[in-house]
Amino acid sequence: MTALVERTPGVLGVDPDAADAALAAAGDTQAFERLYRRHTARIHSLARRMIGPEEADDVTQDVFVRAWRKLGLFRGDSLFGTWLYRLAVNVILGRRGAVVKYRERHDDGDILEMPLHSRGERVDIRMDMERALDTLPKGARQVFVLHDVEGFTHEEIAGMLDVTAGTSKSQLHRARMTLRQHLA
Repeated sequence: MTALVERTPGVLGVDPDAADAALAAAGDTQAFERLYRRHTARIHSLARRMIGPEEADDVTQDVFVRAWRKLGLFRGDSLFGTWLYRLAVNVILGRRGAVVKYRERHDDGDILEMPLHSRGERVDIRMDMERALDTLPKGARQVFVLHDVEGFTHEEIAGMLDVTAGTSKSQLHRARMTLRQHLA
């Protein structure tokens, strides 16, 4: 833990997770369990919104397995929660690519699994936010979830998704306009 303190002066006073992260990096499973309990609900929520409810449990587990393996790489330059979210976004984006490839290879064209194309087909069906999010293009959905749901800035999102802050802003605008159309 002293190595973490030396590299990141003042972080322990700011980041309540820094001490547990340092202990967990040294192999303390109870410290890691505390980190898990503090962050699992938000990571699961992020996964559910970015990749869907059917993959959220597996992705959340994968995020924490990778976090355990990579704790030694956490330098304390940012809050532990920020580092963990960046890791989660990377895992989710990687999983999303794998899911798309799997579905392309194994799609049997089942008519019951075809998505609804418009809200106007049945007036009595009220589209909820989760379904509305599913209608968004990939980039717009990611930015919307990270900005409006999780509260990241455009600069932070740009770093996570490897785009410019301007792209993040335009994707957010696109997401909001699309959601407004679907929910109106």
